[in-house]
Amino acid sequence: MEALTIWEHEILLFIQEHIRAPWLDGIMKAITFLGNGGWFFILLGVLLLLFKKTRKYGFLVLIALAVDFVILNLGLKNLVHRTRPYDQFQDLILLVAKPGDYSFPSGHSGAAFAAACALCFSLPSGKRVWGYLLLALAFLVAFSRLYVGVHFPTDVLGGMAVGTLSALAVAMVYRKRFQKKEASGQA
Repeated sequence: MEALTIWEHEILLFIQEHIRAPWLDGIMKAITFLGNGGWFFILLGVLLLLFKKTRKYGFLVLIALAVDFVILNLGLKNLVHRTRPYDQFQDLILLVAKPGDYSFPSGHSGAAFAAACALCFSLPSGKRVWGYLLLALAFLVAFSRLYVGVHFPTDVLGGMAVGTLSALAVAMVYRKRFQKKEASGQA
């Protein structure tokens, strides 16, 4: 067994033995549920599309989620084939149903960070508080994946990185292709 996996197992055991609490279990299950299939973040993007003032932000969130999904769920998970922690270590207790896909990277973390960072990178500075609030939720979603026992820490970090880079790429393309047109009134 590789040293990294053993180190990560120790972190998961620490969370299980020292942070988990009955009053917190339900909260963490609810937070992790927000990332199931990315539904919460997809819904947020769709809601933003409904209003003219927020339409472009909804579009950017949905595109960032799509880029993240392709890279993470269709690409990396199937290339890496990392086994889930509970399949490797019998002392880990799951708090949710076993996911049906591979462990690396975390899709929940990727979706949460793709949506949050898309807003953080695109909202005007006076309104970025909404992006920062969503970013705080993204960190909670990422931590919840460790808390419920379905991911190693590097799975979560990988998902965070892919989601952030997906949003950054979408924001950069948007700025290059569309912001100049919007400023001149052509969009």
